[in-house]
Amino acid sequence: MKKDIVLGGVGGQGILTIAATIGTAAVGRGLFLKQSEVHGMSQRGGDVMSNLRLSSNEIYSDLIPKGKADIIIGVEPMEALRHLPMLKPEGWLITNVKPFVNIPNYPNIDVILAEIEKLNHHVSLDADQIAKDLGSVKAANMVMLGAAIPFIDLDFAAFEEALQIIFGRKGQELVQLNVAALRAGMNEAQKFL
Repeated sequence: MKKDIVLGGVGGQGILTIAATIGTAAVGRGLFLKQSEVHGMSQRGGDVMSNLRLSSNEIYSDLIPKGKADIIIGVEPMEALRHLPMLKPEGWLITNVKPFVNIPNYPNIDVILAEIEKLNHHVSLDADQIAKDLGSVKAANMVMLGAAIPFIDLDFAAFEEALQIIFGRKGQELVQLNVAALRAGMNEAQKFL
């Protein structure tokens, strides 16, 4: 098993929590993991990017070469497009359709979504609305991760266990909210398969 995953979004959208969840799930299943992060001005709404490399064999570099990512998870659509050159031709783009408009010249969202629709392998969903319907828009990052699960080659239970490790000390209600968000995202992704 080998998966190269690029995460992209804006500070405050939970990119690093997605990375921690994937990493915890992978290590929990005995996989090797390398991770690299670029935070930028994340606390001020700047871009955040993370490379995750998972494998059943040893990994020597934490950086994913251009055009070699299996999956891009974009928690924000413009950020998803920004990282598109990283995706291999048969790779999957998983993106939120809800923009995080943090700059005055944010591109037209319809143009961004039209570019995403041109891709053969993509999952586009309104993770913010799905999370809001579950009770907290803060769980949108877990909706996005859930939508990527069918392409990561780890069982759902591995992610449930990871969420228990990461959020368990904050209470079971928070764990269950995040598990529900993960499941909702996974169910939404099934519509694209």
